[in-house]
Amino acid sequence: MDVPFLSLRDVNARYVDELKAAAARVIDSGWYIMGDELAAFEREFAAYCGVGHAVGVGNGLDALSLILRGYKEMGRLRDGDEVIVPGNTFIATFLAISANRLVPVPVEPDPATCNIDPAHVAAAVGTRTRAIMPVHLYGQLADMAALADIADRHRLLLIEDAAQAHGASDGARRAGAFGDAAGFSFFPAKNLGALGDGGAVVTNDDELAARVTALRNYGSEVKYHHLYQGLNSRLDEMQAAMLRVKLAHLDEEVARRRQVARRYRDGIRHPQIALPRVQAEERHAWHLFVVRCAQRDALRDHLGAHGVQSQVHYPVPAHRQPAYASLHDAQLPVTEQMHREVLSLPMSPVMGEEAIARVIDACNAFGGAA
Repeated sequence: MDVPFLSLRDVNARYVDELKAAAARVIDSGWYIMGDELAAFEREFAAYCGVGHAVGVGNGLDALSLILRGYKEMGRLRDGDEVIVPGNTFIATFLAISANRLVPVPVEPDPATCNIDPAHVAAAVGTRTRAIMPVHLYGQLADMAALADIADRHRLLLIEDAAQAHGASDGARRAGAFGDAAGFSFFPAKNLGALGDGGAVVTNDDELAARVTALRNYGSEVKYHHLYQGLNSRLDEMQAAMLRVKLAHLDEEVARRRQVARRYRDGIRHPQIALPRVQAEERHAWHLFVVRCAQRDALRDHLGAHGVQSQVHYPVPAHRQPAYASLHDAQLPVTEQMHREVLSLPMSPVMGEEAIARVIDACNAFGGAA
């Protein structure tokens, strides 16, 4: 049997009775949008992240976009302002910025951690810079202390893209509690995954939370009275109920991900396969376990031939996509090398020891290595 990259059926099977009971509760309630389940999940997720507010929205992209839109409505951002982002991220980080008529300024990552490099951030701050949007890539926190220092010195907003970081922490605070606001995704494959699309904005900023709450609901605080030209981006009752079930098990699942990562890091020994470097392994959420290999495509084919599924996150950086032709002149050699070399190995809270051993053995057998 192949080792799947991720089996969501198996992940959710452990809680199937709880999920079915939650679904039945929603069905029986007769209330499916903006009801008690959403309100309860928002309270519970805000408490989990250690912040004052969580606002459920339609997806992770909307979460980031609504944060920026909220700050525009508050006068903190204006058309043409620049937002510094890591070059090596999923395109959603860029899309949220450009959708608000702001300008993404991509900078290089730290080659060791793959997270945005504070030194490059500091060098990129200019007269139009108004925000920094770090990504906690693969589930490891960016260097938030250094980034917060830059943001404070230049009076910039610090907005976390925490789409991959549910459960990541520095020992005292969890992802989402470091900046002015953070956006989460609940796409089914995330550490905290819904059974459909979903997202959330978390923040300690009362005014921003109020703006986002209205903006997600047609710009309305009171039905049929519209303060803003908003949109429809609401986390529905069914997904909120599913997420409430899974939130209760999140720490347990992240702990198992850490065990899998430790087995990989102890067992994979190949001169051509670079293992991820972490600042504090016990605090990494391990949404993805990403190795680097100069012969990435050959390694992927080799693993597939040995029954091990893998994926590439991500093959083409955002600044090289046709959608961002205006950024094609950006000089980001470290970012581009990473995108040529990265390969994600199977990572799941339900991986058994036999599957882990098969991944390790297949990696170590690449190219005839001993």
